[in-house]
Amino acid sequence: MKADALRGHLDSLILAVVEKQPLHGYAIIEALNARSGGELDLPTGTIYPALRRLEKAGYLHSSWSEVGGRKRRTYELSSAGRNALAAHRQEWRTFAKVVSGVLGEA
Repeated sequence: MKADALRGHLDSLILAVVEKQPLHGYAIIEALNARSGGELDLPTGTIYPALRRLEKAGYLHSSWSEVGGRKRRTYELSSAGRNALAAHRQEWRTFAKVVSGVLGEA
Protein backbone atom coordinates (compact mmCIF):
# COMPACT_ATOMS: atom_id res chain seq x y z
CA MET A 1 0.00 0.00 0.00
CA LYS A 2 1.30 3.44 -0.86
CA ALA A 3 2.30 5.64 2.07
CA ASP A 4 0.26 8.50 0.59
CA ALA A 5 -2.90 6.42 1.03
CA LEU A 6 -2.35 6.45 4.80
CA ARG A 7 -2.04 10.19 5.07
CA GLY A 8 -4.73 11.45 7.39
CA HIS A 9 -5.74 7.95 8.52
CA LEU A 10 -2.80 6.72 10.59
CA ASP A 11 -4.10 8.21 13.84
CA SER A 12 -7.45 6.47 13.41
CA LEU A 13 -5.76 3.16 12.66
CA ILE A 14 -3.60 3.41 15.77
CA LEU A 15 -6.57 4.33 17.97
CA ALA A 16 -8.49 1.35 16.59
CA VAL A 17 -5.78 -1.19 17.42
CA VAL A 18 -5.44 -0.02 21.03
CA GLU A 19 -9.21 0.21 21.50
CA LYS A 20 -9.62 -3.21 23.14
CA GLN A 21 -6.38 -3.48 25.10
CA PRO A 22 -3.27 -1.51 25.94
CA LEU A 23 -0.32 -2.28 23.66
CA HIS A 24 3.34 -1.30 23.50
CA GLY A 25 4.71 0.37 20.38
CA TYR A 26 6.02 -2.71 18.60
CA ALA A 27 2.80 -4.62 19.37
CA ILE A 28 0.87 -1.77 17.72
CA ILE A 29 3.03 -2.16 14.60
CA GLU A 30 2.41 -5.92 14.63
CA ALA A 31 -1.35 -5.44 15.12
CA LEU A 32 -1.57 -3.01 12.20
CA ASN A 33 0.33 -5.47 10.04
CA ALA A 34 -1.83 -8.43 11.08
CA ARG A 35 -5.18 -6.65 10.83
CA SER A 36 -4.30 -5.32 7.38
CA GLY A 37 -3.27 -8.71 6.02
CA GLY A 38 0.33 -7.53 5.78
CA GLU A 39 -0.48 -4.39 3.78
CA LEU A 40 0.54 -2.05 6.61
CA ASP A 41 4.15 -2.87 7.33
CA LEU A 42 5.05 0.44 8.90
CA PRO A 43 8.47 1.45 10.21
CA THR A 44 8.94 2.53 13.81
CA GLY A 45 9.84 6.00 12.53
CA THR A 46 6.24 6.37 11.39
CA ILE A 47 4.49 4.94 14.44
CA TYR A 48 6.36 6.44 17.39
CA PRO A 49 5.91 10.11 16.36
CA ALA A 50 2.20 9.40 15.83
CA LEU A 51 1.96 7.80 19.30
CA ARG A 52 3.58 10.86 20.87
CA ARG A 53 1.22 13.15 18.93
CA LEU A 54 -1.85 11.14 20.03
CA GLU A 55 -0.70 11.17 23.64
CA LYS A 56 -0.09 14.92 23.55
CA ALA A 57 -3.60 15.39 22.14
CA GLY A 58 -5.00 13.42 25.09
CA TYR A 59 -6.23 10.46 23.02
CA LEU A 60 -3.76 7.99 24.54
CA HIS A 61 -2.33 7.45 27.99
CA SER A 62 0.98 5.68 28.39
CA SER A 63 2.83 3.94 31.18
CA TRP A 64 6.22 2.29 31.50
CA SER A 65 6.62 -1.36 32.40
CA GLU A 66 9.49 -3.79 32.53
CA VAL A 67 9.26 -7.17 30.81
CA GLY A 68 12.18 -9.56 30.80
CA GLY A 69 14.50 -6.82 32.05
CA ARG A 70 13.52 -4.47 29.21
CA LYS A 71 11.52 -1.29 29.65
CA ARG A 72 8.65 -0.62 27.30
CA ARG A 73 5.96 1.98 27.04
CA THR A 74 2.38 0.76 26.83
CA TYR A 75 -0.37 2.87 25.29
CA GLU A 76 -4.03 2.85 26.28
CA LEU A 77 -7.01 4.63 24.75
CA SER A 78 -8.36 7.49 26.85
CA SER A 79 -12.04 8.51 26.97
CA ALA A 80 -11.19 11.41 24.64
CA GLY A 81 -9.52 8.86 22.35
CA ARG A 82 -12.69 6.73 22.33
CA ASN A 83 -14.71 9.78 21.32
CA ALA A 84 -12.18 10.70 18.63
CA LEU A 85 -12.20 7.14 17.29
CA ALA A 86 -16.01 7.16 17.06
CA ALA A 87 -15.86 10.46 15.15
CA HIS A 88 -13.12 9.12 12.83
CA ARG A 89 -15.21 6.02 12.10
CA GLN A 90 -18.22 8.13 11.17
CA GLU A 91 -16.08 10.37 8.96
CA TRP A 92 -14.61 7.26 7.31
CA ARG A 93 -18.07 5.80 6.58
CA THR A 94 -19.13 9.06 4.95
CA PHE A 95 -15.89 9.34 2.96
CA ALA A 96 -16.07 5.71 1.80
CA LYS A 97 -19.70 6.15 0.72
CA VAL A 98 -18.88 9.29 -1.28
CA VAL A 99 -15.82 7.78 -2.98
CA SER A 100 -17.68 4.56 -3.71
CA GLY A 101 -20.49 6.57 -5.28
CA VAL A 102 -18.05 8.40 -7.53
CA LEU A 103 -15.79 5.49 -8.46
CA GLY A 104 -18.55 2.89 -8.53
CA GLU A 105 -18.71 0.40 -11.31
CA ALA A 106 -18.51 1.46 -14.94
